[in-house]
Amino acid sequence: MTTKLEEAAKQDFIAEISEWIEAFDDVVAADWEQGSELLEALRKRAHEAGVPTPSELTTPYRNTIPKHDEIAYPGDRALERRVESLIRWNAMAMVHGQNKKDAGIGGHISTYSSLATLLEVGFNHFFHAKYTVDGHQQPGDFVYFQGHASPGVYARAYLEGRLDDDRLKNFRHELRETPGLSSYPHPWLMPNFWNFPTVSMGIGPLNAIYQARFMRYLENRKLIEPTERKVWAFVGDGETDEVDSLGAISVAAREKLDNLIFVVNCNLQRLDGPVRGNKRIIDELEGVFRGAGWNVIKVIWGSDWDALFERDHTGLLLRRMEECVDGEYQTFKAKGGAFLRENFFGKYPELLELVKDMTDEQLGLLHRGGHDRTKIYNAYKRAVEHKGGPTVILAKTVKGHGLGSAQSRNATHSEKRLADDGLAAFVKRFEIPIPEEAAKSGTPYRPAQDSPEIVYMQERRKELGGYLPTREVPKIDFKAPGLEYFGEWTAGSNKRAVSTTMGFVSILRHLMKDPAIGKLIVPIVPDEGRTFGLESAIRQVGIYAPEGQKYSPHDADMLLYYREDKDGQILEEGITEAGSMASFTAAGTAYVNYKVPAIPFYMYYSMFGFQRIGDMVWAFADSRGKGFLMGGTAGRTTMLGEGLQHQDGHSIVLSSTVPTCITYDPAFVYELAVVIQDGIRRMYQKGEDCFYYITMYNEDYAMPAMPEGSAEGILRGMYKLKPASGEATVQLFGSGPILNEVLRAQEILASKYNVHADVWSVTSYTELRRDALAVERWNRLHPAEKEKVPYVLQALGNSAGPIIATSDYMKSVPDLLSPWLPSRLVTLGTDGFGRSDNREHLRRHFEVSAEAVVGATLSKLARDGKFKPKAAQKALVELGLDVDAADPARA
Repeated sequence: MTTKLEEAAKQDFIAEISEWIEAFDDVVAADWEQGSELLEALRKRAHEAGVPTPSELTTPYRNTIPKHDEIAYPGDRALERRVESLIRWNAMAMVHGQNKKDAGIGGHISTYSSLATLLEVGFNHFFHAKYTVDGHQQPGDFVYFQGHASPGVYARAYLEGRLDDDRLKNFRHELRETPGLSSYPHPWLMPNFWNFPTVSMGIGPLNAIYQARFMRYLENRKLIEPTERKVWAFVGDGETDEVDSLGAISVAAREKLDNLIFVVNCNLQRLDGPVRGNKRIIDELEGVFRGAGWNVIKVIWGSDWDALFERDHTGLLLRRMEECVDGEYQTFKAKGGAFLRENFFGKYPELLELVKDMTDEQLGLLHRGGHDRTKIYNAYKRAVEHKGGPTVILAKTVKGHGLGSAQSRNATHSEKRLADDGLAAFVKRFEIPIPEEAAKSGTPYRPAQDSPEIVYMQERRKELGGYLPTREVPKIDFKAPGLEYFGEWTAGSNKRAVSTTMGFVSILRHLMKDPAIGKLIVPIVPDEGRTFGLESAIRQVGIYAPEGQKYSPHDADMLLYYREDKDGQILEEGITEAGSMASFTAAGTAYVNYKVPAIPFYMYYSMFGFQRIGDMVWAFADSRGKGFLMGGTAGRTTMLGEGLQHQDGHSIVLSSTVPTCITYDPAFVYELAVVIQDGIRRMYQKGEDCFYYITMYNEDYAMPAMPEGSAEGILRGMYKLKPASGEATVQLFGSGPILNEVLRAQEILASKYNVHADVWSVTSYTELRRDALAVERWNRLHPAEKEKVPYVLQALGNSAGPIIATSDYMKSVPDLLSPWLPSRLVTLGTDGFGRSDNREHLRRHFEVSAEAVVGATLSKLARDGKFKPKAAQKALVELGLDVDAADPARA
């Protein structure tokens, strides 16, 4: 039973709480950020005192910024609304019109409809095209647009006069006489417009994080001037289910990337239905981002909800909002005001009383925060002013906003065209001054250039530094080092056994010391630096750490100690191939984005490259990226011991699918040096839009000096390494360390079977095939001209006999040349799963050993009538080959 004394104490405590709240209100009224700091200090003190505090990963389901903290909208709301309406029409019209002309051509109108105001507030007030620092112009903000919203971005560029009627009418028609518009953001297809490919879900957010980080890297290394530029990433709420979208958000918080802003377009829908029908995606994302250390700003309800909140003194409105899940919110918006009154407000009589003076139409038009300029502006302003970490804005919108009966329905994402009554309603709602027939056909509309709308939008962009998106490649004065610069590596190892990986690291260290280009080298490694022998490079240039090294490493007294530094050059990414590839993308496109010709070398386990981040590699090519992918510990049999999941026998197959990827599989360090030198020349001196994939191996052997005159063959894909000691009747192809097995096979064939063979080093089957295909196409299109000969046939010339091609990769790699070597080619390769064992047993298992090469040669000669069949069968036994062994491709 409560005593009077206890009751008195309780009342005193309630009064004390009121005093604390009043004092806190005074602090917040003066400066809300100080209020936040005060709360954090109290929370910390509570922990120190052993007082448990509740988790606050999610906050009440209302806007983060209260109405009384908002500032007035600085723009002309009427003109901006008018401009947005015109953009909405043109975005919808181009998709609708194309699908009337060309059924099934596709396109998306609902994503932009939900995103329009979020983008327009940015275009009119926040997205800088450039900054001026000490009188010098610096690049502006980077905007990663939501890919499916591309029609809206085109529609804005159309009003700006950057795209004409023909371009708009040829949306998704890129192969007509008049240039068209690509489906999504593709720099390869529109090299003067788009900056970043984003439509493959998840890679936009991931690349944005590492772009913001690379910006800080360049600033800390004094390669660019610090500015207030931001990286804006517009992300769909459904897109956050993709692992890549959220997988690296801790990086942004850990490195305090306050130059990064995510805007998550929470329209609650993905392709098939609600993103979280049974929960609220905004709550979920708030917890994830806040837990990772991000500044979270929620923009849930529009200004027309403010009066309802103010009149609700019991908190019942917020309670009702928190009772509902996203599936219900989708239904409320899809079914209109009367349904909302009955099913949302109607649950509690007090809420019905709250809206008794509002019509059903007014209820149906209650805005979500992502369609309210004032709410968005205040969120953006607070985001750009926030210091010490990244910001995410969770903006609630309606998918298909303004599309009448199509909005907020499960099929909205796939909407390509509207019915005539829908078009009429759209034109009426957004006041588009075009005739009915023009509306039905999806005719674009652009007011005169001196109209108030166009003048206003042009003035806003002028004040912010120009148009976005735009892609301008600067002229960069770059001189690549000549081949003589690499003389130490073309001269061979003087009988010392080294691996091509060791040779590469030596070249890399030399490049980083170069006074002209050394600072531009960007080494990237995902926690494998010691595997690749980078200890000396770590000591030489340091690992990038934005806060420097706050500790003394345990090996500080050693010569090659672990060194982190604020201006460190190596990007050591930890165990993340995707994050490393995102860094490679930021560095490989720095020549256009920052006007800095950064030269990235991304070193990684070859097995964890293309098959793991193939989508990002494709986007890198789309971005016209440059740089070197260095596939270390390559090969199915050279990578001994590790087994099935680590041994790579197929990365070359995968790399060959990327049009701008130039692939080499060098056996010797001099081949590696020639390729790197030529790659730097082609990409940075000549400005070619390509990048390189080069294998590196961990097998040590003596490296010979470069044969005279072999450079051209190395680069074109093959050259004769060692002629036969007698008249050659066989041609042996080899690549990577397997070339040593081929050389040994040459000796066995000559000494034991009196069969003489030439040995060829094939550095790139991919380049040989591309050359042959190009020649074949030319011949096909020029039947009246003298037929050209592909390089592979030029190189072979009159060489006699079958060709036995062996590599540490799948047989499909040498088979790339089979159309031009139809009856001659026999391929040996490493099809199948890897095994844990040493190289001798692995090569015997996969039938790529010297003995297997000899056996294949004699067998082919026997089939061709050039060697006795029984002698060939006997030779297989002598060579120790198990003719009844299981096929390694299926073992």
